[in-house]
Amino acid sequence: MIRAWFWIDPVESDETMADESIRTLNDKLDRLIDAVSRLTPPQPPETDFAAADCFIWSARPGYLEPVFQVNRVDIGLIRGVDHVRDILIDNTRRFAEGLPANNTLLWGARGMGKSSLVKAVHASINGAAGKSDARLKLVEIHREDIGDLPEVMNIVKNTNHRFVLFCDDLSFDNDDTSYKSLKAALEGGVEGRPDNVIFYATSNRRHLLPRDMIENERSTAINPSEAVEEKVSLSDRFGLWLGFHKCSQDDYLEMIDAYVRYHNLETNPETLHAEALEWSVTRGSRSGRVAWQFIQDLAGRLGRKLKADSRQAD
Repeated sequence: MIRAWFWIDPVESDETMADESIRTLNDKLDRLIDAVSRLTPPQPPETDFAAADCFIWSARPGYLEPVFQVNRVDIGLIRGVDHVRDILIDNTRRFAEGLPANNTLLWGARGMGKSSLVKAVHASINGAAGKSDARLKLVEIHREDIGDLPEVMNIVKNTNHRFVLFCDDLSFDNDDTSYKSLKAALEGGVEGRPDNVIFYATSNRRHLLPRDMIENERSTAINPSEAVEEKVSLSDRFGLWLGFHKCSQDDYLEMIDAYVRYHNLETNPETLHAEALEWSVTRGSRSGRVAWQFIQDLAGRLGRKLKADSRQAD
């Protein structure tokens, strides 16, 4: 029998095993670092406020995205709301000039141009300012992101610009407590609202909360009056309440005539009014939105294209 003996230096063996363990550990650390880096969201880009006059808050990753083509209507096409239009223009102009102005709630009937008026007033004020540094910035924040309002204010408060923060169709349902953070952000926080920020919102509800939610508080709370006050105090944070109501037949036809002139649609006036009224009857209402929908139908039947940025809607 032949026997072979091998001598293994114990010191060299230990060093080899240690080196192999270190290499294995380093490989695992590299893979872990790579995995974590993929999970970490990228840092949001710096906002260039000179790039545009309008921005949309993007909740993820959390930055203001510029909007270069704004969907809005010329203020001359918004009819039937002359009184509230003038009030909103005056409030916005004072804010743009650095004077005291109020947060504003535009509430009321559907399709009467609440959101369109906010965007049109913003464009009108900036049109008067020309290319000066006094141009207002309009920032839209979606209803589901209203809890980010303090973060948005923190981004814009230290800039040289003035901002209209705008939330369209703002309302709160049962079990929705985000209205409490909105109350604090508007007026109730330690810092309060920054001097260069104002908040405009549109809603179909005057108190932003459903009526059954308020009535339920009256019937079930230990102290009904206090519970209701807590619910409706959100709307008190708005210094201006501008009500929009269903338009009359004359206002409705005036909207139709304004659209026809603006788009140069050639049609018989008597036939136009008869068709427009019939259209409103089939829809069961008269509003700026219904007028615009009729104009789209009319232009299609006439084989005409409509100018851009002319839609009056809620």
